[in-house]
Formats: sequence, structure tokens, C-alpha cells
Amino acid sequence: MQPHTVVSQQEWIAARKALLVREKELTRARDEIARLRRELPWEKVEKPYVFDTPDGRQNLAQLFGSKSQLVVNHFMLGPGWKEGCIGCSFGADHVEAMLPHLGARDVAYVAVSRAPLAEIEAYRRRMGWHFTWVSSFGSDFNFDFNVSFHPEDLEPGRKVMYNYAMTEAGIEELPGYSVFAKDDNGQVYHTYSSFGRGAEALLGTYVLLDMLPKGREENGPHHNLMDWVKRHDEYATSAEASSCCHG
Repeated sequence: MQPHTVVSQQEWIAARKALLVREKELTRARDEIARLRRELPWEKVEKPYVFDTPDGRQNLAQLFGSKSQLVVNHFMLGPGWKEGCIGCSFGADHVEAMLPHLGARDVAYVAVSRAPLAEIEAYRRRMGWHFTWVSSFGSDFNFDFNVSFHPEDLEPGRKVMYNYAMTEAGIEELPGYSVFAKDDNGQVYHTYSSFGRGAEALLGTYVLLDMLPKGREENGPHHNLMDWVKRHDEYATSAEASSCCHG
């Protein structure tokens, strides 16, 4: 831990109040971004996407269930992968507690991966998750939403569209979130998508780490969560972490 200046309570409160001004600016800016996000135009989804689900084949409209809003987590789990992406798994660990509250606000949540359903189910059982997770295997869905890429897209010098810019993918699957709305006639609209760090606000662990003296401590070769995050059943190397994760 880096040494810090130690001050009186009066000096500490003055410093804290100065920071609070900046924090309130950030809160108001975040509220304004949320408002602008809600005002984005909608895109009609014309293609008849179909997914393999634990309840059989379903189209995109059916994934809403009885809700009019749908959040899709583009979870990085490609065909033949032995386990899901570490970062996506970290994010998924934050989901389950939100589901009852999202459902109460007319929101359905679904993870979508390109791996076949049997491979998804095996990994979900290992992780102990219960949210809806479906397969887009054989569908254009992941490719159309620019989170999956063909082998030729990964050739040296080739660039793909990701996060609204042309870039080198480097890997066949990348993460993101997409949001959809469904009207009373069953028509589905794409209302929003976010990629890269765009969904970082969903990571409550980061919110708490950002409040702590040591912060995220992502000082390794990646300078991101890949420097330290493990799948939650892989922290057994640390007795303390194992105790926290498994009771």
C-alpha cells in the first residue's frame, strides 16, 4: 500500500468535500448520458434469429418471455471451448442478485453464446448460475452484432468492426451487451449495444475496489482484470478467498 499524507479530521473533511464536488459532477454526467441513451433511435430487427434454449428452439421475441425489454449478455463461450471467458464469468457472477429486481421492472435477462447448448449447460452447472443462457450456434446473431468472427477475420492485417470502430479482433469471440424492446405486436427493436469497458458499471466488485486504498491494482501485463480475476471456483489457491466464495 502506498504511503499517504496523514492529516487532522478537519483537513480530511475539507479534502473529502472537495472530492465530493467532483463525484457529484460525475453523477450528474452519468444521469445525462443515461437520458441520451434512452433517446437513441431504434432499429427494427428484421432477421428471424433462432436460439437453442433449455425449453427448445426460440426466436428473439420469445426470449423476452412476458417482458417488453430484453438485455442480452454476449458471453464469450465459443464452440469447443472448455470454459467461458474469465472476464465474462466475472461479470456473470454479479447478475443473479439483480434478476428479481430486473423482472419487477419489465426486464428479461439472457446470456447468449455461440457454443452449443450442451457445452453452455456444462459450464453453467460448474459455475452454479441460474440465469437464462441460450445458444446461437448456427445462427448469424453473434456475427451480426459484431461479437463473433470467422477464421478469415483473424488473419494478420485483417480488421473487423467492434465497438463501432475497425480493429483487429485477435480472438473469435468478444464481449458486449445489447438491449432490445418489443412492442405490443411482437415486433423487436434493437435499442442499444455496448462493448469493451462499456458495461463495466455492472461490476459491483469494481465499484467497491475503486473505493478502497489499494484500488484495482491492475498493474500486470494486461492492465485490466486479466491481471488478477479468476473464475470463482479457481480461487482455491487462497484459503481466505476460498472461504469467502464458498462459505
